[in-house]
Amino acid sequence: MLNFSKIKISAILVICFLSLIYAAPSLFVGEKESAIQKFLPKEKVNLGLDLQGGSQLMLEADFDYYAKEQLTNLRDEIRNSFREESVRVVPEMVGNKIIFTISDGEQKKLAKKLIKKLSSNVEIGEDSGQFQVYFSDAELALIRQNLIKQSIEIIRRRIDETGTKEPTIQAQGESRILLQVPGIENSSELKSRLGKTAKMTFHFLSESSTDLDVMRIFDAEGHQYLVKKEVILSGDLLVDANATYHEGLPAVSFRFNASGTRKFAEITKNNVGKILAIVLDGKVVTAPRINGVINQGSGIISGSFTTEEANEASLLLRAGALPTPLKVVEERTVGPSLGLDSIKSGKISVVVAIAFIGFFMILFYGFFGLIANVAMIVNVAIILAVLSLIGATLTLPGIAGIVLTMGMSVDANVLIFERIKEELREKKTVLAAVDQGFSQAFRTITDSNLTTLIVAFFLYLFGNGPVKGFAVTLSIGIVSSMFSAIILTRMMIAIWLKKKRPKKLSLI
Repeated sequence: MLNFSKIKISAILVICFLSLIYAAPSLFVGEKESAIQKFLPKEKVNLGLDLQGGSQLMLEADFDYYAKEQLTNLRDEIRNSFREESVRVVPEMVGNKIIFTISDGEQKKLAKKLIKKLSSNVEIGEDSGQFQVYFSDAELALIRQNLIKQSIEIIRRRIDETGTKEPTIQAQGESRILLQVPGIENSSELKSRLGKTAKMTFHFLSESSTDLDVMRIFDAEGHQYLVKKEVILSGDLLVDANATYHEGLPAVSFRFNASGTRKFAEITKNNVGKILAIVLDGKVVTAPRINGVINQGSGIISGSFTTEEANEASLLLRAGALPTPLKVVEERTVGPSLGLDSIKSGKISVVVAIAFIGFFMILFYGFFGLIANVAMIVNVAIILAVLSLIGATLTLPGIAGIVLTMGMSVDANVLIFERIKEELREKKTVLAAVDQGFSQAFRTITDSNLTTLIVAFFLYLFGNGPVKGFAVTLSIGIVSSMFSAIILTRMMIAIWLKKKRPKKLSLI
């Protein structure tokens, strides 16, 4: 048990050295870069909202808008289908239902068949020839659930592209989303980015203002366009969008996926000479004439963009369109001064904990206590290094987890040293007592740490936000404390015993 080969010693020392190197940058949080920092790794522990400040927004999804939009799109599809199959009726929206009346029996059967073909998720009610098409309560609940999931994913893509690390995005209730973004003091840019749905659609222009399927849309300069309601191509098929320049002015280039490329080529092939309007968030950004077939599945949106607007529009298009507008119902800001105070308090708590634990260990166990203190410091370094490398977020509960694992680390050494004391009382030699002390305490240490790991796992599984951060820090700390308390401490004691060969251990 006390024999360590040169390879094992080298491996342990390398782990300790790398841990200290990768933990070092996180100790300079909030300070100007020094000459030493230039030679250290760039990875740092991400600080949570409570440590470096930031913004917290409570967003509410407009579910009524989304449900109505889904029904409106279905109504337009039903109209087109009825027209193609010569069903002589024009469905209309009344409240949250699609209403139309048919008296002919054959037409009724055909209408039901066409609607079910378009959507199998709607209910069709009939009373004396009057049809009502609507979503059931169960279907509305499913739509609401999918809406929140989709919105969370799109919000995450938008926030991640800003360079913000580890945003917290969680569903709250049936229609709200909690967003916490560390490091952002002014949330105006964040709200602006989330306040845009970035919904891009392609429409043909209409020559008749009396057509029921026409809507009036304006561009940024106030010019009016008569745009057909039918969406011939959607921005959902985009795979990339980037800011660029077209004829010396800021613009946005876009590229479709394979399906979008085929559809775009077919549309341009069959409609040469027509004007195609590109609508972004309810405004016409450009309306070019189709001069020929476009096979490459890409294009350029050139409008009255500024450079900033082109960059933001391309970002939003890459992230995807929000399915419904999001309303900010609550906003909180944690200032950097409070965050720095939290960091300072956390550092003080760690330093005080190290000082008291170190004093206790040296007082009761002498030189072996000093070795345990060295292992404890390495344990903290390993925790910080791993948190930096995996990009984990450290919050105040996470700092509490670090302090807790420091106690657990020396607790393992206390068990070992007390077992050594018992072996020495039985008149065993120093080497035999130390060897038996580590062997006998190993099972107890493993059992206690394993049960704590199980608790940490369930905290991570069912917890949210800071609770998860605590669970992550605690889990890493448990594993690293096993390494420092058992392997590192045993190696240092083995090297000391081999070199000094003491006849007795009077200090423990």
